[in-house]
Amino acid sequence: MARMKFICDAERCIECNGCVTACKAEHDVPWGVNRRRVVTLNDGVPGEKSISVACMHCSDAPCMAVCPVDCFYRTDEGVVLHDKDVCIGCGYCSYACPFGAPQFPTNGAFGLRGKMDKCTFCAGGPEANGSEAEYEKYGRNRLSEGKLPACAEMCSTKALLGGDGDVVADIFRTRVLNRGKGSEVWGWGTAYGKPTQGAPAQPVAKEPTKS
Repeated sequence: MARMKFICDAERCIECNGCVTACKAEHDVPWGVNRRRVVTLNDGVPGEKSISVACMHCSDAPCMAVCPVDCFYRTDEGVVLHDKDVCIGCGYCSYACPFGAPQFPTNGAFGLRGKMDKCTFCAGGPEANGSEAEYEKYGRNRLSEGKLPACAEMCSTKALLGGDGDVVADIFRTRVLNRGKGSEVWGWGTAYGKPTQGAPAQPVAKEPTKS
């Protein structure tokens, strides 16, 4: 049985927020909730990195551990979902999650507490697959249709990978091996390519010597 996982390749993410838009459009996500968001580290300085963040569907999910009414559950594919009919909106999961995945919907100037909302890996909820009730509460169930999450499919640079954890790990491992590491991960050589062998060296300006 496949175990579904997300991974974001920081070397490919261009902070376009296409994944965020795809998620909100696919599921009619309520106002004030971003099931997925893009975080940029060291913004504006050389070497800045952006990563797309959502629920990571942890194997040992802290949200499941702290929920007092056990509204969180794990599917056979390893996707962590929650039952909004059981949720009491206490907010414990939002404090426990290191990724800030569970969120309260907001409405108005000061917000409105209610049922928690989170990324579903496009796997719907406890209602019947493809039902109107499921879509209204959790959005579209793409996994039951044999499709991957919309955010991963819409990523223009394929930085965001989602699917079987073993397959995703193999893809990322191959990228890292082909890419290598070192000073040329970013910089002049990455932007303009390395000089070909035998090409004349570019002149370098030197400070004039004193006579």
